[in-house]
Amino acid sequence: YVTHDQEEALTMSDRLAVMSNGRVEQVGTPNEVYEEPRTTYVADFLGVSNLMDARAEGPDGSGRCRIRLGDFTLLAGQGESDARGEAKIVIRPERVGLEQQGATGENRVPGMVERVVYVGSILQVIVRLAPGETLQAWIQNQGEGVPYGQGTPVTVHLPVDALRVLVDGAPVGESVAAVGDQGS
Repeated sequence: YVTHDQEEALTMSDRLAVMSNGRVEQVGTPNEVYEEPRTTYVADFLGVSNLMDARAEGPDGSGRCRIRLGDFTLLAGQGESDARGEAKIVIRPERVGLEQQGATGENRVPGMVERVVYVGSILQVIVRLAPGETLQAWIQNQGEGVPYGQGTPVTVHLPVDALRVLVDGAPVGESVAAVGDQGS
């Protein structure tokens, strides 16, 4: 079954394949493909992703990749853990945490709220990080009003287990032409 509707692909399939220009980019369960994109194309195509340019500095000894985002050192627990050089880091907006300005701890970067969009069940918060990158955070609507306004300084938490390193041109790992189990 072929569809261009991402929600349909995620909710109706046992396995899915993402293709670009006739080439299979990734095959897997909806959860695998959404949570563990292997290429920047898949990360950007399926759902909403924050893709940021960074510098990978290789493994930290615990299976995580040390990343430089401007003057900040982050750890990425997913993706190419031994990557070095120019890379992309990706995190889904629902995994980004917003905390009070000055909060400390691993993988925290200062930022400034640029815009808040009320979407009903969530608040879409656009934040400019201190290194200059812009990202989205989706905050669950708790019915208590909008906790952030334009210009609010915040600390952005990028959890290690949610931050993924992707290297452009990295091998996809599969050369599958079709997906079996057409299902009923």
